[in-house]
Amino acid sequence: MSQCCGVSNEAIVILVGEGVLSPSGHSQREWQFAGADLARALCAVRLERDLGLNPAGAALAVELMDEMQQLRQRVRLLERLVFD
Repeated sequence: MSQCCGVSNEAIVILVGEGVLSPSGHSQREWQFAGADLARALCAVRLERDLGLNPAGAALAVELMDEMQQLRQRVRLLERLVFD
């Protein structure tokens, strides 16, 4: 994951600690990440780099962006149910 995101292993550990990433596996050596984790990690890394957010701020922003996406999907579904 660290190679894909261009960051150190420590940065990935911090993202896990902040809840941005949820790997399976007990130890760091066993960690496996879902495909969605890569997008979340890249987003958090960009927020930290481009906007100067700290890891906690990036985690909050990623969480809020995910929630916005889910809400938009629900609105689209409801619009289809109401207007179709």
